[in-house]
Amino acid sequence: MSRPPIRLLRAIHSLDPAGGGPGAGVRSITPVLAGRGVSTEIVCVDDPARGFGCPGAACHAIGPSTRANGYSPALRPWLRRELPRFDAAVVHGLWQYHGYAVWREALRCSVPYFVYPHGMLDPWFNRTYPLKRLKKQLYWWLAERHVLRHASAVLFTCEQERRLARTAFRPWDCREVVVNYGCAAPPAASEAQLAAFHARCPGVGGRPFLLFLSRIHEKKGVDLLLRAYAKTYAALSAGGQLPPLLVVAGPCAEPAYLGRLQHLAAQVLPGAERLIHWPGMLEGDAKWGAFRAAEAFVLPSHQENFGIAVAEALACGTPVLISDQVNIWREVAEDSAAFVEPDTAVGTERLLSRWASLPAEARALARAAAESCFARRFEISRAADSLQEQLGRPLPRTH
Repeated sequence: MSRPPIRLLRAIHSLDPAGGGPGAGVRSITPVLAGRGVSTEIVCVDDPARGFGCPGAACHAIGPSTRANGYSPALRPWLRRELPRFDAAVVHGLWQYHGYAVWREALRCSVPYFVYPHGMLDPWFNRTYPLKRLKKQLYWWLAERHVLRHASAVLFTCEQERRLARTAFRPWDCREVVVNYGCAAPPAASEAQLAAFHARCPGVGGRPFLLFLSRIHEKKGVDLLLRAYAKTYAALSAGGQLPPLLVVAGPCAEPAYLGRLQHLAAQVLPGAERLIHWPGMLEGDAKWGAFRAAEAFVLPSHQENFGIAVAEALACGTPVLISDQVNIWREVAEDSAAFVEPDTAVGTERLLSRWASLPAEARALARAAAESCFARRFEISRAADSLQEQLGRPLPRTH
């Protein structure tokens, strides 16, 4: 007799692709789990009119929310009505109302739940935003620590995330589990992908280029990258080499910040408008074409819990140049698929200069190592295995 499908509810603030990693991870793993008998539904506080979806899942958008913490008066009544029909729930992210709501309603109806912090307990946020840290500490005492303490498990996507999370707030009391994480393999390489990228970024032409592809946010170190690129460009040009172009792709929620970065580029590099390209957010074929055409992917981030874009680059056979604040740097470096340096001006310059000095034969080896690293560590079936292992454990129905 076949087993009935596991009924899983995922609660997430938003499925908007511009929101970065958590939504991308959900969209990658859900179809894989569906093929293994896990029936998934997703609840979020998106505006239903925007129509964000997820392959293989029914999506319930009960927003929009007008508050930064995603509060929606409709969420707890929805959970009170619907949560009892699920075998388990997964909360994505912290510091937002959907986590509190799942905790309260899961206790009421004795449905086990798990929490992915997605790096939101990284001490970098406390150091960088001290006033927000005080607000978070208060919320931690009142609610968030209880959300984690009553969870069947708190799921960390790498060992480094788990270690850092322990240091962020007190008291700390939860069941910690490190699980695999990653993304789906990209579609097969095609001319359509390259054409889609060049249509979005025509100024690149046939020139080699380095690629930054992520949300454009101050934690990503784009300012470091622009300054380092300007110095590397000058050094290579002085030595008679033709430097690669730089493509800075991704959404930016703050137009003023994007403007400051573009002004910085013009200040540090004469002719920046020809050398640095800003195509905005790339999706679908244009995204995969960018990864496949790039010499290397660059992410000098100050804080990166996992880095879905790092895994996507590796999946396309593109070596990665990353800071040691990308939490999976040890795994990628161990497979010879990455150059790693500190998230400083000097470290970022060293990333670019090390890549520029690498012979063609070594670059080819790095591309092969990138694909192998992805297949071994970050292909989405590994993440599905990990989550299914947790779902398959005997779970308490009360806390």
